Amino acid sequence: MHLVRHAEAPAYDAPGHEGFEMRRLQGREAGPGDAAWIGLSLVAPGGRTTLTASAAEKFYVVIDGTLEITGCLPDGVSRTEVLRALDSCRIAPGEARMLVNHGNAPARVLLVMAEPPRPV
Repeated sequence: MHLVRHAEAPAYDAPGHEGFEMRRLQGREAGPGDAAWIGLSLVAPGGRTTLTASAAEKFYVVIDGTLEITGCLPDGVSRTEVLRALDSCRIAPGEARMLVNHGNAPARVLLVMAEPPRPV
């Protein structure tokens, strides 16, 4: 068992994130994790990410607040939705995504992101 207390979860930064306070709850610098890592973000009003894609599968769960998420597939098809408390969304590998907090209150979002396969 590997335990990380929220107060001790390491802060991290990610490129293309503005108005985010991010903590790693499990995996990477927070401890062992083979298949995925878990982060918790507090997104300030007006906070946003750029529209970017990665090779990793991502799962977002809004804990509280609201967050607009746009997903754009490589073929150019895009979709925008508003997630509210306990709504979740999967972003496929290679799918670009953009998050925006248009609200007047912070949004708290849990992220589960796949780790790349380890070479054998």
